[in-house]
Amino acid sequence: MIKVVVADDQQLVRAGLCSLLDRADDITVVGEASDGTSAVHAVRSLRPDVVLMDIRMPGMDGIEATHRITADAELRSVRVVVLTTFDTDEHIFDAIRAGAAGFLLKNTAPEELRAAVRTVTEGEALLSPSVTRRVLAAVASDSGTVEPRLLDPLTEREREVLAEIAAGLSNTEIAAVLHLSPATARTYVSRLLAKLGARDRAQLVHIAYEAGLAQPGTRHRSR
Repeated sequence: MIKVVVADDQQLVRAGLCSLLDRADDITVVGEASDGTSAVHAVRSLRPDVVLMDIRMPGMDGIEATHRITADAELRSVRVVVLTTFDTDEHIFDAIRAGAAGFLLKNTAPEELRAAVRTVTEGEALLSPSVTRRVLAAVASDSGTVEPRLLDPLTEREREVLAEIAAGLSNTEIAAVLHLSPATARTYVSRLLAKLGARDRAQLVHIAYEAGLAQPGTRHRSR
């Protein structure tokens, strides 16, 4: 069972999210929070698998709460999905930099919301399709100096897998594109996380852009 904490300052929004999530047989809401401070406390106390985190909340906002959760070594397994009505580059990039594993707009369909919870629980990064391109462009522009040496420890095949991750492909899609078994694709992703010291796939995307392996507006094609 996937355990979820819902953090949003609007009670009706929290109630709606909880209702949508609890309709799934494999998801249960174990706690709620109305601000960032209480969200961090709830996560430390309840140890959920996923946190649905609003950005704009009174006191500590969702970005700072996300940072505190992801920076805590004892909460390393917790995945934060930022859920908001705001889709500006600033908010999206702040969420990714804070360590969010996913970013969804509040107009996401109910089944997409439940699927997102499952996706991040499985170790995948999740970005709403409507904001993915802006996130990647923001990462690239913020990177400043390109650091190709970041990728020195990687084999050629690992670089190919990283490029496909940066393009937004899932493990199954990477396996198909690179003619690998799904299990082998998962192994490569695990190796990349370990070699590059990344927390999750969102950080792998950031590294790929920092190193110049990926460019905004282009799609890597493996042969």
